[in-house]
Amino acid sequence: MAVGLSAANAANKWLDNITRTGAAPTAGTVWVRLHTGDPGASGTSNSSAVTTRSAATFGSAASGGVGTMTNTPSWSMTTTETISHISLWDASTSGNFLWSGALTASKAVSNGDSLNLSSLTLAFTPIAA
Repeated sequence: MAVGLSAANAANKWLDNITRTGAAPTAGTVWVRLHTGDPGASGTSNSSAVTTRSAATFGSAASGGVGTMTNTPSWSMTTTETISHISLWDASTSGNFLWSGALTASKAVSNGDSLNLSSLTLAFTPIAA
């Protein structure tokens, strides 16, 4: 599976909200989990040894089909590994997988390192102009 939207927990619900009477998912807070490879269709594959999810804040309304993170989630690493992907969830534990993506560049980390996610942009394209 390529990274992207969860069909069951995000894409189908958003489309139903537009085309039918379904309710679009709203997370309020989006929680980020680290991965050493593609998280897969359920967002649970290739998990980092650090299983704690960190909150990502999207403090401004989306514009032009783009939402931008306004904080800097951080993790304290517990082992040596290379982080290459993230998954987004609607809860700090359990919850629903919403979206996954590959980092612009993989990051090798060691036990004791701090890993900070400095930017995150979510976008729907193409947008009619």
